[in-house]
Amino acid sequence: MTGDLWLVRHGESAANILATRAEREGLESIAVDERDADVTLSDDGRAQAHALGAWLADTELGAIWTSPYERARQTFALAAEAAGEDRPARADERLRDRELGILDGLTRHGVAARHPEEAERRQRLGKYYHRPPGGESWADVSLRLRSFLHDLPESDAATLIVAHDAVIMLLTAILLDWDEATLLDFAADHTVLNCSVTHLRRGENGWSVVVFSDVAHLERAGAPITVHPGNPDVEPE
Repeated sequence: MTGDLWLVRHGESAANILATRAEREGLESIAVDERDADVTLSDDGRAQAHALGAWLADTELGAIWTSPYERARQTFALAAEAAGEDRPARADERLRDRELGILDGLTRHGVAARHPEEAERRQRLGKYYHRPPGGESWADVSLRLRSFLHDLPESDAATLIVAHDAVIMLLTAILLDWDEATLLDFAADHTVLNCSVTHLRRGENGWSVVVFSDVAHLERAGAPITVHPGNPDVEPE
């Protein structure tokens, strides 16, 4: 595959706002009516996507891939529109966000109240290997991402992927060959910000991080910087 990989998280979504609000207010559930796949960008998310357009116009890219989820596809479409370009992008289901199964739509408080056995399992198994019933662990997501990377054609041009925070974190871990402990330590100290840009490069000695979760393009455009951790995970209180 290419020696340069650009990873962009989608702009702030309506569900990001509702999830953060529900967590802060100690609610059990998140008031999202749509399927996760159908959630759209918030007004700030749209502004972020438009601000991404200047970065897109200045970056030489080959293949462009997105998650099939609406918020990722919308982020790229708005950025391309702002850049005045008609670049084709392909969606791949392996780039979708992590599925939470029976925990979908619940806050940490909601999981502890409604599924205390899963909170206990998560604490025992850890973030990487805990798989909610009907959902995925980080290890599961890594498997489908390895499949995606295996299918990427060799190219001298840079590849762009527009997806989700877990996808970006796990693609970084896969390419840098991190073990579980290294990944979790890194994830504890780093957040993949909305509409941020992560740049990975493959050299003679393997892959390295050029920049992680950079939002300088948003700052230059005066676009809002929003901090949402994505899908709430089950952390011990």
